[in-house]
Amino acid sequence: MTSRDGTPVRVGVFGLLGSGNLGNDGSLEAVLGYLRAEHPEAVVEALCGGPEVVAARYGIRATRLHWYRGEYRTASRAGAVAAKGLGKVVDAFRTAAWVRRHDVVIVPGMGVLEATLPLRPWGFPYALFLLCASGRLFGTRVALAGVGAAPIGDRATRALVRWSARLASFRSYRDDLSRDAMRAMGVDTARDAVHPDLAFALPAPSATDPGSAGPVCVGVMDFHGGNDDRARAEEIHRRYLDGTTRFVRALAEDGRPVRLLTGDECDRQVVDAILDAVDSPLVTASEAASLTDLMKETAAASTVVATRYHNLICALKSGTPTLALSYAAKSDALMARMGLDAYCHPAREVDAGRLLEQFRELERRSTELRRTLAERNLAATGQVRRQFAAMTASLFPMTDPAHAHAHAPQESP
Repeated sequence: MTSRDGTPVRVGVFGLLGSGNLGNDGSLEAVLGYLRAEHPEAVVEALCGGPEVVAARYGIRATRLHWYRGEYRTASRAGAVAAKGLGKVVDAFRTAAWVRRHDVVIVPGMGVLEATLPLRPWGFPYALFLLCASGRLFGTRVALAGVGAAPIGDRATRALVRWSARLASFRSYRDDLSRDAMRAMGVDTARDAVHPDLAFALPAPSATDPGSAGPVCVGVMDFHGGNDDRARAEEIHRRYLDGTTRFVRALAEDGRPVRLLTGDECDRQVVDAILDAVDSPLVTASEAASLTDLMKETAAASTVVATRYHNLICALKSGTPTLALSYAAKSDALMARMGLDAYCHPAREVDAGRLLEQFRELERRSTELRRTLAERNLAATGQVRRQFAAMTASLFPMTDPAHAHAHAPQESP
């Protein structure tokens, strides 16, 4: 893709990418797939959390998001506090300079407009605000593509998120709840569309039904509640871990093989705790390093029980009956979109007995639910294609018209 003056269009991607979260990286992979398929001549680079990983894995130039490398560690000593404060000033200039070099910057999905997990306003919300403000200042189109949003209690975080959204050139959301949340914050969402999560654009493994012979995949999370739960974070975590461990033990005692899945590097400690507590050869841990790997795991499973949002997407996209250990409204909305809203269980109050009852009911309806998921996945894939077409029309008006027409996504009749 070239601009009207013949120079390659410069596209940036921005976010906590390459930092160990498989969902974030899967969203990036989906957007890179779109750019390479529809705008192959674009020059793409990233401003991200893990530039070495992004550069090595995706073959694009990458720059570290924050000048201060300890940005997401708690600063207690005076020197660390001063360095973090200085980093905020330096990052304002670094971000502005990076944005100015680009024609378009895409924030690929992720829950960048929410605080459903612990979050400080001067961390990523501040970084996102710098991005969007720089885009407005220098005329760079900034797209918040397929992002998640939710009501935010903290005033400073809410203000930064609201202004980031207002300053963006393009916004789309992964569910109606996200768009409603931004409207409630005072953002004009009249022209903002809702589409399925970007990860639905990733290729899915061949659908199979392993029946009862397949393992039960249990996706776990280092869950301590949300931004408003800091005072009882350890209590929430203990209850989640205890209930999940009891559930896994019951499956193993019933002779069912269990495969433990993660979605972030920090989840590994939960896997280790469950393996130590259950101590059964039937319980094993996956080493999946991408959403593609996770989809292969879930496609081979008879049933999935998962906590992380993108673990759920991988299971649903692979067509496997899924039960959500839901920690936020976004998980409930996803399950409803895919026709499985009856199979949600609160992650804050895991009751192993009730969870087993829901699990058994899910398995009894497995054949029916697999048909439902096949239909819903077909619809989701078409909707994500339409989102990419809308992004092209909004973000790349300088594209040569003949080239744009030749690469326009084609809908199935």
